[in-house]
Amino acid sequence: MNETLDKLGAHEVAAWLRRHPRFLQQFPDLALSLVVPREEGSAASLASYQLEVLRDKNRELSRRLQELFGNAQENERLSVRTHQLTLALMRQNSAADTLRAMAATLAEDFNGDRVRLVMFQPVDGLDGAEWLQTIAAADARLQPFRDCLADGEPLCGRLQPEKHALLYGAQADEVQSTALLPLPGVGMVAVGSRDPNRFFPGMGTLFLRMMGESLAAALKRFEG
Repeated sequence: MNETLDKLGAHEVAAWLRRHPRFLQQFPDLALSLVVPREEGSAASLASYQLEVLRDKNRELSRRLQELFGNAQENERLSVRTHQLTLALMRQNSAADTLRAMAATLAEDFNGDRVRLVMFQPVDGLDGAEWLQTIAAADARLQPFRDCLADGEPLCGRLQPEKHALLYGAQADEVQSTALLPLPGVGMVAVGSRDPNRFFPGMGTLFLRMMGESLAAALKRFEG
């Protein structure tokens, strides 16, 4: 019975202190005499315990700020590169030059180990380009890409073997992750990396989508 009363009394005290968080300001000697158990088993004064908790929170906030700062810097770099890519595509005087500029930029500025473009219609002036394939939109070989081409959303990660084989051919085993940009009615752009963590499911695809839209708009100037 006494244990029950003690427990109820402790709960009541705790509830009262929660309603009066400034109580210890009136009795600083009490705050200094209280001890708080640590996870390791030893005890510390309330003041030192609170200081330790604040330090832990500050370290976590600093880590998060550094992470946000790093993400902001990376997004800024991607914004600049995407803008430069768009300008470069719009400066070209032919569809062939536009595709060359796209392939070169993805390889150099976006660190693509393997860049591959698939076009539904032939493009004059690109005979023998190893990074280009011309495959009709109705070709059965594109069946694995039907869903991707239908919704127009970029894919990131390790692609299925049949997709890898079509895009990279004999070099498929070298590619461990891919960013695939579908261009509905136009074709596809694939950027492959030897790093399995370079492109992964769930990563942001805003800049990929913008690059695909820029290429489609640039090519549209040479239709007909």
